[in-house]
Amino acid sequence: MPGRIDGSDMTESTVEQTAAALRAVTAAVGEAVVGRDRAVRLALAGVLAGGHVLLEDVPGLGKTLLARSLATALGLDFTRLQCTPDLQPADVTGSFVFDPARREFDFRPGPVFTGLLLADEINRTPPKTQAALLEAMQERQVTVEGRTFPLPPPFHVLATANPVEYEGTFPLPEAQLDRFLLRVDIGYPPADEEIEVLRRRLARRTEDTKVPPVVDAACLAALQSSVEHVAVDLDVIRYCVDLARASRDHPSVEVGASPRGSQAVLLVARALAVLDGRDFVLPEDVKDCAIPALAHRLTLRPETWSSGVSTTEVIAELLTSVPGPVTTRS
Repeated sequence: MPGRIDGSDMTESTVEQTAAALRAVTAAVGEAVVGRDRAVRLALAGVLAGGHVLLEDVPGLGKTLLARSLATALGLDFTRLQCTPDLQPADVTGSFVFDPARREFDFRPGPVFTGLLLADEINRTPPKTQAALLEAMQERQVTVEGRTFPLPPPFHVLATANPVEYEGTFPLPEAQLDRFLLRVDIGYPPADEEIEVLRRRLARRTEDTKVPPVVDAACLAALQSSVEHVAVDLDVIRYCVDLARASRDHPSVEVGASPRGSQAVLLVARALAVLDGRDFVLPEDVKDCAIPALAHRLTLRPETWSSGVSTTEVIAELLTSVPGPVTTRS
């Protein structure tokens, strides 16, 4: 594993240097998170694009480990917030506490003042607390007793949700789901990868996994800036828009993806291009991120939902029916 890369190393980085730094981050996370290459790649792309990521799947698949490992490899301060039904907005944002010596109220920052916040089981916390987190995610600030406090950059939220448990949960409203750049399903590992998980656990002789910091916050800012220099052909832009517009006209969909959805596809596609060492976007980048970027932004018609059709299946259908650009760069 190469030494830690700081911000001064990336001031005038080339595409190759940027891709090498990101490969080092991915490799470091892969030492702890076995066989989750797609989930790691998408989560990293979401952070590179400056967004937040929702990790949604059943318990025990490594969602928390992925978030913690990614934060460590990126050199970010990491805070884990366990969401519960009695969690209050002040438990997220912080609150004013009276100082008897000074006879003044001092603001005590909450866990949201961090580089990467893991909101574990976010659908277990009530709507009032979800709304407090929504302001932090969208505005990069919190408001407490009428005073606004900006969150120092970088700030990213990786949230987890259990989609098969409904008792004692509060489904995320569409407005908050829309603030997540990506929704990523982890999925069960194949047998050989699950065997590797157990083999590595035996070799460590401890539950703890060690992930070294690969970059620092300044380097991450430079990596995120590199995404803004990725070129996009007009045909690829039109393809992103066509996919979003097709979701609005689909017979199974009541509310389709908004322009924020087509922008999310484009942002993540640019980040995927950077991960692959390119300074231009291919239609394949759009296809790779269309489902995690768009599926959670759709609202199905009641009759469609009751028939078992999912939003993931709707986007997958659109990827086969909506024509993409004819030509690609080599």
